[in-house]
Amino acid sequence: MKIHNKLFLILFSFTFSVIAGLVVLIQWSIGQGVIDFVNAKEVKALEPLVVQFAKQYEQTPSWERVVGNGESFRKRVESQLENSQFLPRPQEGPGPRGRMMRRPPPDHIRLEEDRRPPPENIAHYALLDENKQRVVGKYLNDLKYITTPIIVNDKIVGYLAVSKRDSLVDGYELDFLQQQTNYLWFIALAAVLLTLMVTFLLSRHLVSPVKQIANGMHRLTQGNYETKLTLERKDELGQLSEDFNTLAFTLAKDEQVRKRWLANISHELRTPMSILLGELEAMLLGIREPNAKNISSANDEALHLKRLIDDLHMLNSAELGGMHYTMQPTDMALLLNTIEQKYQVVLEQHNIKIYLLNSAKHITVQADKTRLLQLLDNILMNAVHYAQCTTISLTAKNISIKGQTYLELIIEDNGVGVEQSHLSHLFEYLYRVDSSRNRQEGGSGLGLSICQHIVKGHKGEIAAEKASLGGLAIIIRLPTI
Repeated sequence: MKIHNKLFLILFSFTFSVIAGLVVLIQWSIGQGVIDFVNAKEVKALEPLVVQFAKQYEQTPSWERVVGNGESFRKRVESQLENSQFLPRPQEGPGPRGRMMRRPPPDHIRLEEDRRPPPENIAHYALLDENKQRVVGKYLNDLKYITTPIIVNDKIVGYLAVSKRDSLVDGYELDFLQQQTNYLWFIALAAVLLTLMVTFLLSRHLVSPVKQIANGMHRLTQGNYETKLTLERKDELGQLSEDFNTLAFTLAKDEQVRKRWLANISHELRTPMSILLGELEAMLLGIREPNAKNISSANDEALHLKRLIDDLHMLNSAELGGMHYTMQPTDMALLLNTIEQKYQVVLEQHNIKIYLLNSAKHITVQADKTRLLQLLDNILMNAVHYAQCTTISLTAKNISIKGQTYLELIIEDNGVGVEQSHLSHLFEYLYRVDSSRNRQEGGSGLGLSICQHIVKGHKGEIAAEKASLGGLAIIIRLPTI
């Protein structure tokens, strides 16, 4: 079963059950309320009789003299209820709303009727003494009675008991109850139809974007990464569609990177291998002499291939979490002084001057010293090999970002620099600004990618920007202790 049908059935079934339950509960409540009203109305109709009993008892304090026998008590009750709808016997003649009702039967027939168990809808009347003991009338243990106290001189001398009715069989109240029941079921039917329509529209409103997302996900699984959803919603489904579009864009970008990576790595591996095989084949065929110069040239290609494979292995280890770090407190001032001394001679050989501007004294970073030296070595050697610069500046300072203190290293040169469009791609695998650059000068194209992994391994950040000296600036931020 589709999710649209499931959601529709669940919502409609729940709402229908609630409506049906409320209708039954309201109907029962109205019925009980009308019955209670009828019972209270009957008690109210007998209040004059209670007053009469009180006055007579005050004159003659004996219930036997006041009410006499059961027949006399019954007649007094019927006389009080003569013009009401509460008589326990049928009458003849036009009743309320034109109903035909029978006249009172003769006394001997009426007495025989009193000996038979009365119907449940007929009320029973009794007179009780001050201890609620029966004096006269019908006071049955299996019925509930409403008792009205008879008070004489602020003292209760007895009670007039009227049994509670459990149902209605005639009168305006029954008509009212039936009318209200009809109205209630009509309202319930209208509510069910409205619920049916609202549930259908709501389920479609909720399921329609889910279907679009499901279809889009299916297209993604088939490799169609150009899929894009256009859901103009402000709820969680709208956020999900935005996340879906972000995922599709990321997958499309990663697919492009993967294809470029495969093309570049195949080119990088094929080129030195082809040169190496060509030189070896030439020497085997006697075209070139196997002297030290030719063997050294072949060895250079083998070394270049080895460096490329080593860099690929290192990157793969970093991606899989295999690049291990031995973290320990490292004094960055000492490390930077070591870097300056280490590269002083190498840079002078290339007519490059290095300037260390360290305003961050006594700064300690939790780091792997060997990896940091590898990081700075890759960046400085890139500047030496192809920046065509005469000056390299290494600046260290403290900065604070959102309450966290960082050591910021800025390595910049005054070389040819990099175009703005290339800056965001410098840390991608095998990315070269100049695709025609000599491989011997350009290296494997993986150095900056390795640098990025090292910085991330230290929970830091690395970025490339235009240098204030005119060339390229590499900015590194490492959290301090």
